[in-house]
Amino acid sequence: MAGSVPVARSLQDIYTDDALASQTKRWAALVSRFESIYGHAPEFVARSPGRVNIIGEHIDYSLYAVLPMAITADVLLAVSVDSFLSTKSTYRIQIANVQDAKFPAHEFDIPHDAVEIDATVHEWTNYFKSGLRGALELLRKKHGADFKPKGMRILMDGTVPAGGGLSSSAAFVSASALAVMTANGEHVVDKTELTELAIVSERAVGVNSGGMDQSASVFSERGSALFVSFTPTLKARPVHFPKTNPELTFLIAQSFVTADKFVTGPIHYNLRVVECSLAAAYLNAVLNPPGTRLPADAAPLGISLHGFHETYFALTEHATKASSSKPVPEQLRELISLTENALTKQEGYTREEIAAVLNITVDELNSQFTSRFPVRADRFKLRQRALHVFSEALRVLQFMELLEDPAHHPEAGSDTSAYNAKLGTLLNETQDSCRDVYECSCPEIDDLVTIARKAGSYGSRLTGAGWGGCSVHLVPADKVAAVREAWEREYYSKLGLTDEQKEAAVVVSKPGSGSALYLVKEGNLS
Repeated sequence: MAGSVPVARSLQDIYTDDALASQTKRWAALVSRFESIYGHAPEFVARSPGRVNIIGEHIDYSLYAVLPMAITADVLLAVSVDSFLSTKSTYRIQIANVQDAKFPAHEFDIPHDAVEIDATVHEWTNYFKSGLRGALELLRKKHGADFKPKGMRILMDGTVPAGGGLSSSAAFVSASALAVMTANGEHVVDKTELTELAIVSERAVGVNSGGMDQSASVFSERGSALFVSFTPTLKARPVHFPKTNPELTFLIAQSFVTADKFVTGPIHYNLRVVECSLAAAYLNAVLNPPGTRLPADAAPLGISLHGFHETYFALTEHATKASSSKPVPEQLRELISLTENALTKQEGYTREEIAAVLNITVDELNSQFTSRFPVRADRFKLRQRALHVFSEALRVLQFMELLEDPAHHPEAGSDTSAYNAKLGTLLNETQDSCRDVYECSCPEIDDLVTIARKAGSYGSRLTGAGWGGCSVHLVPADKVAAVREAWEREYYSKLGLTDEQKEAAVVVSKPGSGSALYLVKEGNLS
């Protein structure tokens, strides 16, 4: 799936037939609004979608593989380039949003050599700036330190709900980086380069993000899920579900509890990243030979549970002179057992306790693990976080085996309810772990999950960071109506939703396409 970001010739190259009419109207409105704001048509539109994660929750930043898929909801950036917006020392960015009452327009004169981002301020244009910064760093590597960026006029339209667990921020950052690369003369944008710079760029707004969201946004192909692995290098490949009877459908249900990683990061998302990194360091200190250092890797804090995993078994195999490696699922089961025995404190570990085991001072611990992104915690639940990561990584492999090993596939034309239920069971186990072990669910998501399972869902769980946002449900096609009716009766009817919210509450999701460019010719989309 490596290669360049596609240049779409029509909107049919981007959207499925059922979405085409509404998207054509939306894109036409975007171009018209751009013309009314700036007095001319855009030159191109950069597009990146949101995603739903099927399985593999909160393990990408520990560098374990995940299985997301892109959705129809996306971020569009209509762009024109103007060299007159640049001076010898600065270039100008004019950026507006179709939702201008909520997201006011801004104009920035930015020095050629730096893009300043104040991560302490929750400002919508910071996401564009983070993509801008990452893209310019790559452009300078390609063209030299004296590279001069071009001025841009931009209009954004986003349909991925913010704080909904569908990666609105990753879609925005990825589309922004793509727009900047294109505006500055990169007619061929490599997918892997775009994804890698978007992963790092989003951390500039104060979020310790992994790489799943950006990978799904850029790499996805219509009609398939996406298996994303992060070691030894970033790779993504399409994954297809076998035909089933009854047919399987993914439903995405909003809880309408906003889960903003930027706002709650110090006690939720960023804290989990820190806890996983601390767990890796702690397990390395107590299970590997004294003096063993974990390899620096692409994880947000430079070390990961996956790095510990590989180091532990490499040392064990060397010590025992093993002729071959254990299968990865067997390794993960062993790591679960080792974690249960090595990390015994259910209540968590203090900074002092962890620092003593790592043989460093508390100040050194804070400098290495908690200074880059602020967190607030007296105790760190290393046991629970490591157990979730190892068990979830195992569930991803088990899910993939069901999808791709023909030995598990049901006979063509037969009833596949038992097979469907096996897939669903793994999703249910993920939700149970997210709720009880990783502690990233919330009562509203739990309610949606319980209602869906009772109404016929094979598997239901939160998707995304959690603490609100959206849930994903694997539902037989003949039970979709029953599940939706149950949600309306037992959950949504109690919220006092607007008509617009009711319409967006539940979406039947089909795997969508990833990032794309669309060249606007003389203001015409056709």
